[in-house]
Amino acid sequence: MINLEKGQRINVDFQNFSVGLGWDTNQSDTGQDFDLDASAFILGENKKILSDEYFVFYNNLKSPDEAVEHTGDNLTGEGEGDDESIRIDLSKINSRATEICFVVTIHKADERRQNFGQVRNSFIRIYKTNTGEEIAKYELEEDFSVETAVEFGRLYKRNGTWKFEAVGIGYKQGLESFLNKYS
Repeated sequence: MINLEKGQRINVDFQNFSVGLGWDTNQSDTGQDFDLDASAFILGENKKILSDEYFVFYNNLKSPDEAVEHTGDNLTGEGEGDDESIRIDLSKINSRATEICFVVTIHKADERRQNFGQVRNSFIRIYKTNTGEEIAKYELEEDFSVETAVEFGRLYKRNGTWKFEAVGIGYKQGLESFLNKYS
């Protein structure tokens, strides 16, 4: 298993795997659960979503080519391990797809006065779906004090080879900022 650092890249030389995302929340005085949401944006060469259906999240659990599937929404982040997972099958990926961005946003962050500064132990990991064998893990150690969204990582295709990059970039806007960026 490889522990990735920000900006580090690895080759992905297998077709079927899952991307697990996890986090814990600090005790805060917002009085409400933290509902963090994992999403995947399947992009073409122009860095835009292939179509609206290629934005995979809690309200659209599967891409039209069935290559990317969200396993469901965790509303509280309770428990150990992955809080949300996204399954990938590169053998089914649309031939126009060149990148998949994995982001985590805080649902109703402004309304609930929540941000990633109140989140700890956040990570993204890649593991073989059928065996659970962990291939790589990136633990976000940065203090995102005011950010409400984080791009955890991205899978991208270069010269016919898929690679994964640990990104770890925070944003002050929620899911809408990614929709604007990639639409």
